[in-house]
Amino acid sequence: MRALQETETLWEPIEVAFEWVHRAARILANEAEHDGSRVRRGYQGLLGAMRRWQSRAGSLEPAVRHFLKVSRSYWPGLFHCYDIPDLPRTNNDLEHLFGAHRHHERRVTGRKTASPSLVLRGPVRIAAAVATRSRSFCAAELATVAPDAWRSVRAELEQRRHQRVQQRRFRQNPDAYLAHLEARLVKLVLPP
Repeated sequence: MRALQETETLWEPIEVAFEWVHRAARILANEAEHDGSRVRRGYQGLLGAMRRWQSRAGSLEPAVRHFLKVSRSYWPGLFHCYDIPDLPRTNNDLEHLFGAHRHHERRVTGRKTASPSLVLRGPVRIAAAVATRSRSFCAAELATVAPDAWRSVRAELEQRRHQRVQQRRFRQNPDAYLAHLEARLVKLVLPP
């Protein structure tokens, strides 16, 4: 009994912060399956109340400020999962998705590690794997891709491949690679 009386002042901030965190979890769990804009409004209202009444958290006020800061930093990508069906809501879900892809790739190729091409072509290959897992696409759907968008993705992939090749050239013969770079630099700096 004496312990409760001595720590009585510590309980109110814990109760306040506990309620806010659990309200945030309930809003983001979205059991009513509201769309992203409605979840965003509810969460924004909670964060506004937390900001306004953060002094009620007493000694936990720095933790509330940190919670608000982290929420603000994640804000731009926090609500897409409510508007896009089957988009994973948490990092754990995303890690599971990537882990399943690595597992299937290892099974198919027989490799114990991820394929080096996953580093180069990962954004395209993983997106394709996720999309085809949900449904199959016919040739007519694939043909509707805008040529400019396709060329842009291909150029980005080619740039990544080129960077990878340059890394390999340096690792294989650093002296020759650096001499080549120096010769190119001299040509740029000195007039002909």
